[in-house]
Amino acid sequence: MLEAPTLWGLIEARAAATPDVLMAVDEIGREMTFADYRDRVAVAAAGLAADYDIGLGDVITWQLPTWLESMVLVGAISRLGATQNPVLPIYREREVGFCVRQAGSKLLVVPSDFAGFDFVAMAESIATDVGGVAILTSDRSLPEGDPATLAEPPASGDDVRWLFYTSGTTADPKGAQHTDTTIAAVARGMGERLDITAEDRHSLVFPFTHIGGITWLFTTMQTGMSNILFQAFVPKVVIPILSERRVTMAGSGTYFHQTYVAAQKEADHPLFPEVRCFPGGGAPKPVSLYWEVQDLFGAPIVSGYGLTEVPILTMGGVDDLDDDLAATEGAPMPGVELKLVKLDGTVAAVGEEGEVRAKAPQLMVGYLDSSLDADGFDEEGYFRTGDLGMLNERNMLTITGRLKDVIIRKGENVSAKEVEDLLYTHPKVADVAVIGLADPERGERVCAVVATAEGAEPLALAEMVAFCRDAGLMVQKIPEQLELLDVIPRNPTGKILKQQLRDTYAT
Repeated sequence: MLEAPTLWGLIEARAAATPDVLMAVDEIGREMTFADYRDRVAVAAAGLAADYDIGLGDVITWQLPTWLESMVLVGAISRLGATQNPVLPIYREREVGFCVRQAGSKLLVVPSDFAGFDFVAMAESIATDVGGVAILTSDRSLPEGDPATLAEPPASGDDVRWLFYTSGTTADPKGAQHTDTTIAAVARGMGERLDITAEDRHSLVFPFTHIGGITWLFTTMQTGMSNILFQAFVPKVVIPILSERRVTMAGSGTYFHQTYVAAQKEADHPLFPEVRCFPGGGAPKPVSLYWEVQDLFGAPIVSGYGLTEVPILTMGGVDDLDDDLAATEGAPMPGVELKLVKLDGTVAAVGEEGEVRAKAPQLMVGYLDSSLDADGFDEEGYFRTGDLGMLNERNMLTITGRLKDVIIRKGENVSAKEVEDLLYTHPKVADVAVIGLADPERGERVCAVVATAEGAEPLALAEMVAFCRDAGLMVQKIPEQLELLDVIPRNPTGKILKQQLRDTYAT
């Protein structure tokens, strides 16, 4: 694997080592070699510097689909030594505005519209509200300039260059500060666990703005592998292209793997004849899914566990035992120290459940809002994940639950409290509990259980969805199920009995 202190250093090293090798291809057939990538990055960096005065330490919030230009933008920001804040395309004004305001962004980069949403109107509203932020509308294009005008790139990878916001378990997003060094560490470990080589072709089917997308970019530079990009996961589009492009690593999580299984069952020929593994993460995988994938494709799901704050803490390896790959999220990544703490404060033994806490080379520097650090770390400096798990005798981690009330829908965190706080403002709602219910396609679906306000007509599902949309709630967080009760069950201290509700509405 290639090594360099910074992402830009990796880009230069990879372009020098394998200039004519394919780095990425998108769903409309556009290709980019490693030399093309380096050159396009330098031109875009010069354009950003000339047109928007972007330089060392400036913050750029960007919200683009998974395009080749998104990869170029990442490299360009790195070349300038600026700090980048990638935002998921599903975020809306409430979340994006919060990120721009807290990060002190100088530039907001958005598409004109995507998936039927007017991003320019949102960006203009945010810019009016926040002030001091410029807008760049990018539809598969970026500013261009003369690379000869660029200043020297930063030499250190230890400065904060990344702000990744996670909705986590609080109503407001939390900004995790990362460096090139932290991202490179997790990328290197993932490359080792998956035994990635320059011959590999990876399916980038999830939002590139996710920390996982950026990690794959680092791994690409380290290993010389290539990527097959899709701006949206549309199975009838994605699967034939992955087949044609001879995918070897078909990610990237439970929902995607379930889709591949369903398609293969309907097909009369092997869809992915050269696939050797199915990288996964973001949501629990059913053990039965592992065996289905192994049976149909002859390749394992190799999943991992982590958070935005500390990505891929554990991960399986392509040579691990099938039983471990099926039932666990793998062993700790290189340099990771795990401590599982029971509710009584003692350290859990093998096979005992405890909260997963970690120290790791990929651990964030801290939250942008440093007041959150006190709750984020324990007295020994371990990051508190809020997740419950247990280690087996081979040091493989199984996640068993969560301390915090969060719903994981298609790999993204949904704060139940945020949705509840909004629904409480509806005039027809007297009381509400938002819960996650197991769902074979989404991992979990968001369900709102509502007690109707006295004298009001019962709330309807379509009415609730429209209310949430009009309030600017992120689409991913809007409940897709509504249940009505006379009284929301609570214990004597007033806490809602959410497990009782989950049991009642489980299907």
